[in-house]
Amino acid sequence: MLDPKSYIQEHKERLLNELFDLLKIASISADPAYNNEVTRGAQAVHDFLKAAGIDHTKIYETEGHPIVYGEKNIAPHLPTVLVYGHYDVQPPDPLDLWDSKPFEPVVKKTPLHPEGAIFARGACDDKGQMFMHIKAIEYLISTHQLPCNVKFMIEGEEEVGSNSLVHFVKTHRELLKNDVILISDTGMIANDTPSITTGLRGLSYVEVCVTGPNRDLHSGLYGGAVANPINILTKMIASLHDQDNHITIPGFYDKVAELSIEEREAMAKAPFNLEGYQKALDIAAVYGEKDYTTNERNSIRPTLDVNGIWGGYTGEGAKTVIPSKAYAKISMRLVPHQDWEEITQLFKNHFKSIAPKGVTVSVTPHHGGQGYVTPIDHIGYKAASEAYETTFGKTPIPQRSGGSIPIVALFEEVLNAKSVLMGFGLDSDAIHSPNEHFGVWNYLKGIETIPYFYKNFTAHYLRQ
Repeated sequence: MLDPKSYIQEHKERLLNELFDLLKIASISADPAYNNEVTRGAQAVHDFLKAAGIDHTKIYETEGHPIVYGEKNIAPHLPTVLVYGHYDVQPPDPLDLWDSKPFEPVVKKTPLHPEGAIFARGACDDKGQMFMHIKAIEYLISTHQLPCNVKFMIEGEEEVGSNSLVHFVKTHRELLKNDVILISDTGMIANDTPSITTGLRGLSYVEVCVTGPNRDLHSGLYGGAVANPINILTKMIASLHDQDNHITIPGFYDKVAELSIEEREAMAKAPFNLEGYQKALDIAAVYGEKDYTTNERNSIRPTLDVNGIWGGYTGEGAKTVIPSKAYAKISMRLVPHQDWEEITQLFKNHFKSIAPKGVTVSVTPHHGGQGYVTPIDHIGYKAASEAYETTFGKTPIPQRSGGSIPIVALFEEVLNAKSVLMGFGLDSDAIHSPNEHFGVWNYLKGIETIPYFYKNFTAHYLRQ
């Protein structure tokens, strides 16, 4: 029977070219100007599922972007794996920082990817990683080795909060019934150091607006006599951290669980080169909450960051105005037990309370989600760990991620199923940034590894 590695070698060119076709679709969910491209993306995923051998496929229209569903049933006594991914992508801006066109994929060699990396928006997040699952199932079905039932649910709104998916999951519980959920929208430590993400941070994302005078004013005639919303906003934002980079919102840390010394020591075993980290980012020093390491700051600790700030005149030349309004977008990454809606309300109350007289403040929540943890004694985790051991030749390290996939906590709440996060990307893959890329080796290694998950999980399930 043909093994995954041999199958990949035989079909390598096609496996790459089909991914390139998907990457050429500018499925930007955040911009209505690209709605037709998002629809094209959904249709492409649907067609690839059919071609892979998935029997029952359907595109579900929603109030937002379509959800692609598919299933292949082998036998009712066998377990069911639900694969989740997304075909929508982040906007590629700023375009002038890309070395190649974001929706014209190219393969280029890099120091970390001597076999080449695929440069395109969505290459790693999440088209490339989602597509690994379609190709892994193609291999299993075409070689008559699929050991269990499988379902696919691929959405088009992950990058904008998964609003339509929330409703879809709540109203299609029976359709989505499963024994484990398999996701590749995370990463691993390094190509020679596999890891499995066991925890995700939650998210609260808000937009704030500070309003001063009822119109833009001449800064000479009114400067010093009227509150400048940009000045006020920057002072308010600066006050959200103290001198130890501790977040100052009252109640913010009330439900943050401190990890034990043993847990922190286990985390510290993961390879990490601080000098290399700084060099890769071209920074002279790291920065963050006092008394925590870099890896702890970006995984087990909550954060608050300004993601965008604007107001006044930003065009060419000079225009001396005191703006009427100033804006900022702020995200808070949350750890398990912090409720994103509660944190959003705490932020809203505090931010309004620190505004001085002379301005008004509004806080608009955009989206959010809860944190999540997968126990390492779960059969899904064990099946994934054994799969990595088979193809990498070493046991993967359990690792908590600083990122957020808000829908994962909802899956457990509504579908009563654990998610296993098998990521194959690297931190250096520049997701959400110009020159996003995904190693050819990583893409093919994912296709090689995922089939072993199905075999291992089915074996564990039947032994229970």
